[in-house]
Parts: sequence; C-alpha cells; structure tokens
Amino acid sequence: MTNTRRAVFLDHPSLDLGDLDLGPLRECFSDLQLFAQTLPQEVSERLQGASVAITNKVMIDAAAMAANPQLKLILISATGTNNVDLAAARAHGITVCNCQAYGTPSVAQHTIMLLLNLATRLADYQKAVSEGRWQQAKQFCLLDYPIVELQGKTLGLLGHGELGGAVARLAEAFGMRVLLGQIPGRPARPDRLPLEELLPQIDALTLHCPLNEHTRNFIGAGELAAMKPGAFVVNTARGGLIDEQALADALRSGHLGGAATDVLSVEPPTQGNPLLAADIPRLIVTPHNAWGSREARQRIVGQLSENARAFFSGEALRVVS
Repeated sequence: MTNTRRAVFLDHPSLDLGDLDLGPLRECFSDLQLFAQTLPQEVSERLQGASVAITNKVMIDAAAMAANPQLKLILISATGTNNVDLAAARAHGITVCNCQAYGTPSVAQHTIMLLLNLATRLADYQKAVSEGRWQQAKQFCLLDYPIVELQGKTLGLLGHGELGGAVARLAEAFGMRVLLGQIPGRPARPDRLPLEELLPQIDALTLHCPLNEHTRNFIGAGELAAMKPGAFVVNTARGGLIDEQALADALRSGHLGGAATDVLSVEPPTQGNPLLAADIPRLIVTPHNAWGSREARQRIVGQLSENARAFFSGEALRVVS
C-alpha cells in the first residue's frame, strides 16, 4: 500500500554527516527512510511504497520509475539533474525538483582560497617548513618560491551566474580586474570576450560553467598555451571542462604558474586520473568538497523541505521536470 507522504532518501550520508538538523525535512513526511548507500540494482526495490524519492547521486532511471507507479516526486539534493531520467519522469507524470544556489558562499570562498594558495605558493612553503628547510635557513625568512600579489592582476571568468558573480566580487575586493569570457554554445554578448581574446590578457582563469556537449574539454592544450606564462587556472565547476592531460602537460612544461581543481572527470577517481600523478608541479587537487560547508548542506535540507511542501500544496518550486 502506498503512503502518499512516505519518502526514501537513497544516499543520505552524501548530504548529512550527522551534523545537520533534518527536522524540517522529517516534518514534510509521515515516514522518511534513510539509506547510507543504494546500489543500482537496489533502487527499484527501495522505492516500493514511497511517493517521494530523495537522491543526491544515485541514478533513478526509467526502469525504476516504471517499477514504481506510485512515485510522484523526486527531490534532488543537488543542482545537477543528470542522475534522473527527466524524459521518463515526464512520461510517468513524476515531478522533479532540484536545489539551487545553496553553495554560493562556500564555493566562492573555496575558489578564492585555491587562487590565494597558488599565488602565495602555500603548499610549497608548508612542505619546506615540514622538511626543516626554514630551520636551516641563513636568514630570518625563506623566499625560495615566487609570491604573486593578486592586486592589479586580471581574472578571467567563464560563467557569470550567481556563483561566478560572487567570485568576481571577492576578486575585485582583492584589487583584481575581472573580464568575462564567452562560453561555447551560448549566444554571443558584447560583454563577453571570445576565448582567443580573453586568454592572452588574463593572469588567472576560473571556471563556473556547466559541463555539456559544448564545454567538454573546451579548455585544451591550445587554450592553455594561449594564456600568459605563469598564469593560474582554477576549476571548481565540473570535471571534464578542462582537458586533464593537457593541463598536466602545461604544468610540467612550466608554462602555467599553477592550477587547482576541486573536480575531476570521473569521481571518485578509482581508476586514477592524469592530474593525480605525483610528478605534476604547482597543482592543488581538492576532493569535490568546495560545496560542502555545514551551512551549505543545511541550506539543501531547507530547500528539499521547501520543494516538498510546495509540491504537496499544489505549487511549483525549483521544478526541473
């Protein structure tokens, strides 16, 4: 028998580490069942009897929907919708809602943190201290690695939505000039520079755009070579926007001043990745955690709750299908 207010969260720990208040979400349902992990072959069975499915990265495909005709609502605890078959959801009359702009402060500060780390060579200086090189120095300071001031430098932004705008404001607070680049597949705009004009002008590039057929690997060897010698690259958007092998090669060659990425083309990188090689200099890799502040994750709980309440009230909120 179907409970019209029964919900199943298929990958709950991907959001909650035991530090969140799930009260607002629990109040939306007569029953909320939490699963730590759901394998593909377990999805259909776990959705039995539930009218609402909550997922972060677990795939809900057409077969799972067909096997659960009682399913009426899918809540995605993220912005990306690639883990839900939206066409099948429409065909089955299932509403799909996502969460939006919850991580803007967290991702923006992570982006600037990575840029600051590259500019100050923090990782290299930390390593020098841990290896005892400062302790053996002939003078009071250690200045083995060039330090760059962001003030007066030019930042190129690819993606100037809410997140890109937040990064731009932080960069301007450091005295940087911000230029906006044209993203492939989008209509040309007079305030967006084509890549061939943008890249030679900038001292740093940050990416805040989606991954699609137009943007996959759109920053490749040619684009990296077009950047100034010593320029920085930071990607906190999606793995696959940058050709990973080309980025590794550009760092090894010494052309780039450094790069940092919070995302890889396959996550987790269980089969390895060109950017995980031990010999790549001036590279920082963080494990897709830019979004994951407690505050941002609590906002997701709030938005999931808002989406559920709106649906049960016959309204539309953050509906993507």
